[in-house]
Amino acid sequence: MNKMKLKRKGKVPLVYKPVGFALSWGGGALAGLAFQKAWKVLRHEDNAPDALDRDRKWGEILLAAAVQGAIFAVVRSVVDRSGAKAVQRATGVWPSGDKTGRD
Repeated sequence: MNKMKLKRKGKVPLVYKPVGFALSWGGGALAGLAFQKAWKVLRHEDNAPDALDRDRKWGEILLAAAVQGAIFAVVRSVVDRSGAKAVQRATGVWPSGDKTGRD
């Protein structure tokens, strides 16, 4: 590795943190919309049950939580991976300082 790449390698993870935060925030909003649409398709209801909904049964609440969790995990992975690949293409350096990924 040349000196420029070594210098850049140390700075990219630090610079990527606010970019990664913005991507995650946008991904969370996108996942929320996707969950609302998925719930409407699954249960033909506009609102998913909340854990504190007195009139909902355990099965409904747990189903909603499982679907929401799965959608959020998939969207987060897609957004994080796409952002990291874009940074690598632009800078030649993977944005995570180590091989372990998230903090």
